[in-house]
Amino acid sequence: MTSPLHPGVFAAVERRCAGSDPTPPLRLFDESDRTGVPVTLARARHLLYDRSLCPAARAALWHQIAQRARPGAAGPDWPTAVVWLGLPGLRGTAFKITRRFRAERDDVEAELVACYLQALAQIGAHDPDPGSTVLRSACSQAWKGWSRTRLEWAVEDVESAGGAALGTDPDGCWQADYDPVPRPPGLCATVRITVPAHRVEGVRLGALARAWGMGDTATSVGYSGRGRQVARISLRRVGRSG
Repeated sequence: MTSPLHPGVFAAVERRCAGSDPTPPLRLFDESDRTGVPVTLARARHLLYDRSLCPAARAALWHQIAQRARPGAAGPDWPTAVVWLGLPGLRGTAFKITRRFRAERDDVEAELVACYLQALAQIGAHDPDPGSTVLRSACSQAWKGWSRTRLEWAVEDVESAGGAALGTDPDGCWQADYDPVPRPPGLCATVRITVPAHRVEGVRLGALARAWGMGDTATSVGYSGRGRQVARISLRRVGRSG
C-alpha cells in the first residue's frame, strides 16, 4: 500500500504501520465460529469497510479496536494501529474540511484523529454498528469545530501589528481606528488572525486594543460565534508629524 503524497499526520501513521501486525491480533467472528480466527491488520482494515461482511462480524472488529485504544490495554504498537484502522473513514472529511475552510491539512488531520479516539472511547458495548457511530461522530465534531473557525486572509501591506513602524520606512507608522456600533460598554467582535481561532485562544482583540492604546475603550472581549459584525477596526499608514 502506498502512502499519500501529503506529508502529514495521516501519512506518518501510514508509514509507521506499513507491513506491521501488532499483537494480540484482531479476531474475526462469525455465527458458526465463536472463538474467532486471527486476522492481519491489513485484512482487518479491509473488512471494516466491506459492507458485504456480516454486520455482527464487522461490529465485533470495531469493539475489539475500541478495547485496544484504551491506555495499557494492548501492546505498544496498538495505539498507532488503532488510528491507522480509522484513516479510510476520516480521509475524505479531512480533504473536505481543508478545501472548504482553507485550513492547514496537518491541523485538520490531528483534529480528526483526536475526535476519532474520543468517539472510540464512548461507543456503547451493544452498539450494532459501532464503526458508523465512531466515524460519523468524529467527522461531525471536526466539521463543527472548523465551521466555527474564521480564517484571516493575509494582505501584503500589513507587515506588523501593535502600532509598530514598518522596517522598510522608519518615518511611517500605523494608525488604528476603532468604530464601534452603539451598544453597552464592551467589545464583541470577530477575532481576525492568521491561523485558526481554536489554536490561539489566548489571542483576543482586547490585547490588540491595549497595544494600540484603546484599552479603556475595549473594556471586555468576547467572540460571537455567529460572526455578526459589531465593530470595525481599520488600519492606515500615516507619516509622523513634525
